[in-house]
Amino acid sequence: MAASTRRGTPAATARDRVPPHPELRMITLQQVLEALVDPVRRQIVRELDAAGQDLACGVIELPVSKSTATHHFHVLREAGLIRQHYVGTSRLNALRREEFEESFPGLLDALIAAPEQR
Repeated sequence: MAASTRRGTPAATARDRVPPHPELRMITLQQVLEALVDPVRRQIVRELDAAGQDLACGVIELPVSKSTATHHFHVLREAGLIRQHYVGTSRLNALRREEFEESFPGLLDALIAAPEQR
């Protein structure tokens, strides 16, 4: 029997709450570069890499509104750079470093090593 909420509708399972993630073999270099052109998205990638663990969206301090931050995380997910999943009510983000390195060798290292301002 399916779990239900108080209102009688089926409760979402953990799998239902995980947003879709593209297979990296389907991602083009252009998609990745378009995602990384924005400095806020580069900041997210750098912070996820430095953390070395999954981070909730709100833990990363960004100079944009919450709705704009949500958009940036969405763009990174669609470009195959991050993986998102829920733990309780928190949406956690992880850099797909190992998978990404197979498809685009050296790109993340170059991005992270590059100074933000020139």
